[in-house]
Amino acid sequence: MRLGLMVGYSGKDMMLPIEMIQEADRLGYHSVWTSEAYGSDAITPLAWIGALTHNIKLGTAIMQMSARTPAMTAMTAMTLDALSGGRMLVGLGLSGPQVIEGWHGVAYGKPLGKTREYVQILRTIFAREVPLEFAGEYYHIPYHGEDATGLGKPLKSILHGRKDMPIYIASIGPKNVELTAELADGWLPIFFSPERYPDYFQSQVETGLKKAGKSIETFDIAPSVQVVLDDDLEMAYNQIKPVLALYIGGMGARDKNFYNELAVRYGFEAEAKHIQDLYLDGKKAEAIVAVPNALVDAVALVGSKARIKDRIQLWQDSDITTLNLQTFDIDVVRLMAELVL
Repeated sequence: MRLGLMVGYSGKDMMLPIEMIQEADRLGYHSVWTSEAYGSDAITPLAWIGALTHNIKLGTAIMQMSARTPAMTAMTAMTLDALSGGRMLVGLGLSGPQVIEGWHGVAYGKPLGKTREYVQILRTIFAREVPLEFAGEYYHIPYHGEDATGLGKPLKSILHGRKDMPIYIASIGPKNVELTAELADGWLPIFFSPERYPDYFQSQVETGLKKAGKSIETFDIAPSVQVVLDDDLEMAYNQIKPVLALYIGGMGARDKNFYNELAVRYGFEAEAKHIQDLYLDGKKAEAIVAVPNALVDAVALVGSKARIKDRIQLWQDSDITTLNLQTFDIDVVRLMAELVL
């Protein structure tokens, strides 16, 4: 199992834990990943990181597909890949309707169809075998709508990049996970539970791989996991609960919250409903308290060095190939290197 580092997106101030990332690079971590929501973008920090590191791969987890045309994503990825000496990992995701329609001002669309078209276009651009032409439900290249000039022509990238640049997709719904395994080189699950993977995701992954004629040995399962090192277990639990309460309670509408649905599938149906009710009623502190310790342990690594060493075995025994740590603690980066690498 390889290690990665998930540094996410900025808060109100743009800060990057460069010293920690450089230490991960020195220790032999496989990758570092940046994110975007509706503040900092994923690419600019990654370019900065690439200039200040040597070997660690540079991943987006994720670039929002609806925020960029497929061609713009391909251009951006190929540029950063060329500048970094072939270190780019293209992580994609659809985000959610609240961000895509509320921030970017475009239709969210049907996730399965949109993702399939997007990835197919990227593969065509990367390959550079033919000029780009595509006719789908969401993308028409060259554009030929009623307001088109009629002057658009099929083009091929001027920049010669890697034909096999890895593509990752973030997904949590069963059908989306199956599609990810079929189309992508890797999967970026959030709130991954190694103990529940065989019952809730393994069949979808295997079905998707089979459709594409691929093997699990060539597919990178790369979940992000929050890690808190603290001898006071209750304090460690309490550092994870605000994030779980935010996602389960507030990331989406009451009847459309992917993370709430995931907690339900994991067996926390009553707890997920209670957390959401509290959160949407403005009782955020109570929602945080309502997150059960068992849910934290299902998706995170918390506690003393000895406890983390014991529980990391659950992750190592699963099909995970890259474990992306969510931490800003350089001691955690060093400890995980000691335990895993």
